[in-house]
Amino acid sequence: MTEQDWTRLRAPTLGDMEALADAAYAALPTSFTRLCEGLVIRVEDFPDEETLDDMQCESEFDLLGLFRGRGLTQGAHLSETGEQPNMIWLYRRPMLDYWADSEDTLGAIVTHVLVHEIGHHFGLTDADMEEIERRAE
Repeated sequence: MTEQDWTRLRAPTLGDMEALADAAYAALPTSFTRLCEGLVIRVEDFPDEETLDDMQCESEFDLLGLFRGRGLTQGAHLSETGEQPNMIWLYRRPMLDYWADSEDTLGAIVTHVLVHEIGHHFGLTDADMEEIERRAE
């Protein structure tokens, strides 16, 4: 086994995290992604102050991802004029912090958070989301 040269490694950028999210989304079953038409996925370093307050977070590291919008069970297919698109935010720095204390790969964490947030869009149970995530791997 060769030793890793840590002196040349850098933390994943927003672009790197977007690429991980794109790959995770592409690996999901088509039957799942077909129902995500129009869903916008964004990667940010941290949630904004309003989101932290709304979610009652104690720290900017408490939230790994967030779904905002009108989910399928609330009539997401019925868009209204001026309504924002359904969006998922993935938060880079909290995910990196979680990764540092995890045995999971960063790709697995991004996939988990993405599937979980899409699951909120669908109204799925945690068991449903875990099964979809297993299929994506």
